[in-house]
Amino acid sequence: MALIELVNLKKYFKVGSGYLHAVDGVSLKIDEGRTMGVVGESGCGKSTLGRLSLRLIEASAGEVLCRGEDILKFDARRMRELRREMQIIFQDPFSSLDPRMAVFDIISEPLVEYKACKNRKTLEETVIGLMETVGLAENYINAYPHEMDGGRRQRVGIARALALKPKFIVCDEPVSALDVSIQAQILNLLMDLQDAMGMAYMFITHDLSVVKHISTEIAVMYLGQCVETAATEELFQNPLHPYTRALLSAIPEPRIGKNRGKVIRGEVSDPIDPAPGCRFAPRCDFSSAACGGDIRLEEQRGGHFVACRLYQTK
Repeated sequence: MALIELVNLKKYFKVGSGYLHAVDGVSLKIDEGRTMGVVGESGCGKSTLGRLSLRLIEASAGEVLCRGEDILKFDARRMRELRREMQIIFQDPFSSLDPRMAVFDIISEPLVEYKACKNRKTLEETVIGLMETVGLAENYINAYPHEMDGGRRQRVGIARALALKPKFIVCDEPVSALDVSIQAQILNLLMDLQDAMGMAYMFITHDLSVVKHISTEIAVMYLGQCVETAATEELFQNPLHPYTRALLSAIPEPRIGKNRGKVIRGEVSDPIDPAPGCRFAPRCDFSSAACGGDIRLEEQRGGHFVACRLYQTK
C-alpha cells in the first residue's frame, strides 16, 4: 500500500470570469522511502498540488489517501495528529522563517506545540541534535534568520520539518533560491536523511537536473494536469509526451555546435474554464482534431504512463 495516494485530485479557484483549474484530476502514488519529483513550467499547479497533499488548502474534489484513509474526511482533531507525520519545506528560506524568532525557538516550536519533550533539558538536547543532523553549528542556536546565509536558513527550515519525525515531506522547490554549490549540499542532505529515516518526499521543482538527481519517480505537469509519469531513469531515456521531450531538450549541456534544445511555440492556454482535451495541443507539433477528445493517462509499459492521443489505445 502506498504511503500517500492522490486520486483524481482537483482544485478550482473562483475568479471573476469563471474557475481557474489549478489542479485538475491528478492521481499519483508515493511509497515509503521514495521520492516523487513533480516538474513543469511555473504556474502549472505544482505548489498547489503539494499543499493539497498536506491539506493546507482544501480540495475541490478527489481524495488524498494516507495509508488508505482519505484525510480530506478527517475532523480537526484527527488532522492535528496527522500533522506530526506530514511536513513541508518551503521554497524561500527567508520568508518561511519568523524574523522575530531565534533558531532555537523556530526549531523547538513544533516540539513545544505537540508536547514532544518532557522538560526544558530534553527540549534543548533535541534541538541541538536536530541542528547537528542538518549540519548546522550549535553556535547558531541563538541567531536570527537575517544573521545567516540562505543555505543555513534552509537548514533551519529542514530541521523544523524533521522535529516531529514525519513520514512524508513536501519539498516545495527547496533549493531554487540557493547558489549552485549550496543546492548540492541541501540535496545531498535530503537524500542522506531519507536513507536514515525512511521518509517519503514529494519534490517540487522546475529544474530537471535537480529532479533527476534526487527522485525515484517523476510526474510531469502541464496546466494543472499530469501528462506523464515514470521512473526517473525511464523518463529520461524514453520520454513519450511531446511536452516532456521539449523540457528534457532544454536541459543545458556542454556541447559543440548547434544547441539541440527545442523551442515550444505558441502561448500557454487560458487555465480559466479550459476546453476539453489535451491542454498542450495548441503548442504541440503533433496536434490534431483527436486531441480535443478525452485524453487520459494510460500505461505504456512497466509503470510508464502518458496522456497523449499518440499513445491512446482506444
